Amino acid sequence: MVTFLRAYKTEIEPTCKQVEMLLQHAGAARWAYNWGLRKKIEAYRETGKSPSAMDLNKELVLLKNLPVEEGGVPWMYDSSKWAPQEKLRDLDKAYKSFFRRCKKGDRKKGFPRFKSRKQGIGSFRLYDISKVTLTHIKLPIIGEVKLKEHEYFPTKGVRVLSATVSESAGRWFVSIQVEEEQTLYKNKPDHVVGVDVGIKSLGVTSDGEIFDNPKALTKLQKVLRIRQKAVSRKQKGSQNRRKAVHRLAVLHARIANIRRDSLHKMTSAIAKSASVVVVENLNVVGMMKNHRLARSLSDAALGEIHRQLKYKMKWNGGSILVADRKFPSSKRCSKCGHVRKELSLSERIYHCENPSCGQVIDRDLNAGLNLKFLADGLSVKACCPGSAGHGPSAVTKLLVGQELKREESGCLTPQLRDQIALMLK
Repeated sequence: MVTFLRAYKTEIEPTCKQVEMLLQHAGAARWAYNWGLRKKIEAYRETGKSPSAMDLNKELVLLKNLPVEEGGVPWMYDSSKWAPQEKLRDLDKAYKSFFRRCKKGDRKKGFPRFKSRKQGIGSFRLYDISKVTLTHIKLPIIGEVKLKEHEYFPTKGVRVLSATVSESAGRWFVSIQVEEEQTLYKNKPDHVVGVDVGIKSLGVTSDGEIFDNPKALTKLQKVLRIRQKAVSRKQKGSQNRRKAVHRLAVLHARIANIRRDSLHKMTSAIAKSASVVVVENLNVVGMMKNHRLARSLSDAALGEIHRQLKYKMKWNGGSILVADRKFPSSKRCSKCGHVRKELSLSERIYHCENPSCGQVIDRDLNAGLNLKFLADGLSVKACCPGSAGHGPSAVTKLLVGQELKREESGCLTPQLRDQIALMLK
């Protein structure tokens, strides 16, 4: 038995009164975040230091006890104390992360921004969840809220840590974080699977399994454009504009749900069927600079595939390997090891240029097989003179935390074979 932290998210059906209370909590959390950000900016300009989340929370408690005429916010007592308090902690993390990135020379994510109601209602986190049943969840101050999906939340053998309430396209969701004990799923012994992710297909495994890409954004792009035009043509602040914005938000939520559903089905199937999964370390940020592929890449969410595989393999008692970016999984022949010099994206069928081989195979399946051979050491003719560069340049074992050394030779060394064999046990 192993203890895991897991999250369960489902839709809720609040009453009209509860919706008002949820909006109050979200507004209190948003106000606290913006107020804390202003305080941090002012303090940093004056002293070069910023107050911590605890200091801001103490000052906020004093403001709650002041009347409105004196700049107080007594209305925040209508909401749970956890909503603004947790937002201040989130602000503190965002502030520290920004300066941590500045020290590393990375400012891409930028400085924390003020939250606007126009950008969405937002979310808030609550603690002291006293009751979770098969049909209801009891939230502080808000009370018992009905779950739209019954018998989804675990009620036995778990400890509920927190609950996060969020809103999307007019629908309310609650996500609970629990601590539960779980028996690790026993995968097939020593079953290694190489997974080649891409745009045409979300993933192609070395076993020949193909996971189709729904391409939700591409297929609904025409409808999305029409609804976006409808929003821009409405007068700002009008009721018709609010309706148009809601219709647009519903479509965006539908696209996200289709993408999320396909990704979870794919990663769950792979994690339950393999003991070791090998994937590529793709430079998604660099690939996004190609304006012809940027939309399709963002729709495929390749980074999300890696993230889900990482924690799902851990849940299922397996491990994940990430091949180095320089590893030519697509250009290498999975049969003889010959590496092509050029391979365009339009070539979906791989033709080996080695006269003694001449293999013809699907491009993605060939890449998946090469990734599998990278882990299990079953490469054919790995040391032959005509297969220079056959073998890994670097492999990282993520879940165990052990990094395999970089191999400069053209084939798998005995030391690397031994390390992989130990990992597969």
